[in-house]
Amino acid sequence: MDEIQSLFQGFGIALTVPNLGYMLIGITLGVLIGVLPGLGGANGVAILLPLTFSMNPTSAIIMLSCIYWGALFGGAITSILFNIPGEPWSVATTFDGHPMAQQGKAAQALTAAFTSSFVGAMFAVLLITFLAPVVAGFALKFGPAEFFAVQLLTFCSFVGMSKEPPAKTIAAMMLGFALAAVGLDSVTGQLRMTFGVPVLLKGFDFLIAVIGLFGIGEILLTMEEGLAFKGKSAKINFKVVWQTWGEMLKHWQLFLRSVAVGCWMGITPGGATPASFMSYGMARRMSKDPDSFGKGRIEGVIAPETAAHAAGTSALLPMLTLGIPGSPTAAVLLGGLLIWGLQPGPMLFIEQKDFVWGLIASMYIGNVVGLIVVLTTVPWWAAILRIPFSIIAPVIIVICAIGAYTVHSSMFDVWLMLVFGVLGYLFKKLKYPMAPLVLALVLGDMAESSFRQSMLLSQGSLSIFWSNGLVGSIAGLAIAMLLWPLVGKTKALLQRAAG
Repeated sequence: MDEIQSLFQGFGIALTVPNLGYMLIGITLGVLIGVLPGLGGANGVAILLPLTFSMNPTSAIIMLSCIYWGALFGGAITSILFNIPGEPWSVATTFDGHPMAQQGKAAQALTAAFTSSFVGAMFAVLLITFLAPVVAGFALKFGPAEFFAVQLLTFCSFVGMSKEPPAKTIAAMMLGFALAAVGLDSVTGQLRMTFGVPVLLKGFDFLIAVIGLFGIGEILLTMEEGLAFKGKSAKINFKVVWQTWGEMLKHWQLFLRSVAVGCWMGITPGGATPASFMSYGMARRMSKDPDSFGKGRIEGVIAPETAAHAAGTSALLPMLTLGIPGSPTAAVLLGGLLIWGLQPGPMLFIEQKDFVWGLIASMYIGNVVGLIVVLTTVPWWAAILRIPFSIIAPVIIVICAIGAYTVHSSMFDVWLMLVFGVLGYLFKKLKYPMAPLVLALVLGDMAESSFRQSMLLSQGSLSIFWSNGLVGSIAGLAIAMLLWPLVGKTKALLQRAAG
């Protein structure tokens, strides 16, 4: 009952005229970001984050989270109409979404995609509403050792659950830790890895890194591929919407299964992209006619879109309750909270109750607004893709440069953004994951501080990480996740030897 009462108070905050306006602006900008292949949810939030510094933190986070919802919606438009995934998690949607569009069923495919996204997000928001206070209350028992154990579990989960080779994940994470260590030591005040360059005293700002890695890196890659947009028209009328909704009701089991996959991958640091592929694979395996997938099945649109939105939304749960982001976008939002002077974690639910419940209430309203916006404005977004990439790319680069400059009003940050852009391009070309790098860059300082505080408390003994059942179980799970790839390899070798 306390949660429901707090949620109603949150609706009172979210339903004010300014916040509704920011919500609408955020959804519209988010859909635009999702439609343009050069941008993404994490980068769109990162670019626009500096513009929110003068805003009320509640209004700012509402607008930024709505940009995220809009980007999740928008990625499906290009995937279905043009076979161009606007977002990485939209790749699985192209498998059946684009064949449906080629068969003249673009309206049905888009309706299915938007509705599935809405359902996935709503289930995830319900999970956050009722589970977040429980997790936050449980986290009040945490000391430095427990916080480090949770952070270690996050890092190890990325290694154990990533679809990339563990060596590449670890290498990306180590680079992130190295970059996070540059500047003043938060404990001793000593300079680290500044090499006599005064501008490096403040270290590498995660915002500059994210803008470069995601925005500029993607643009460079797209330029190399010589992407050309070819537009198509797309109209949705309410008759098609009602018919598609009627057909989708038959697949309620698929919805529940996809929501479960998405929420699990969001709370653990799996992310929306693996969730969409995993859900699509499960839908295909459990179908009575798996061979028809890839030829225009509506289930092939429902599964990845539901899972991606559930994962993208539920990733905010560990970010709010533990200060551990479950996705790159959640990592960017985490940085925003720290900039606004808010410390994510269990105390946030006690000290900033209005902020937390205003944000959760805005998730409900934002998704309803998002569904209405995308269903009514699809033809406009499709028209954008008729603009040549040679015009779109410079516009995106200028937006990125403005976003980078605004952080510290420094030209050095713009050059740094370009360096990170080249690094992002190399990461994509060499197939190195960027999420572990971003995670380590954001959490590196916090993890280091927690570890050093734990060492001071235990006088240098690592036994503090097994000193009670809570910290011991979390640390043990972290080590298990780290060794999980070895278990898989050992099983494969034993099967080969037996065969």
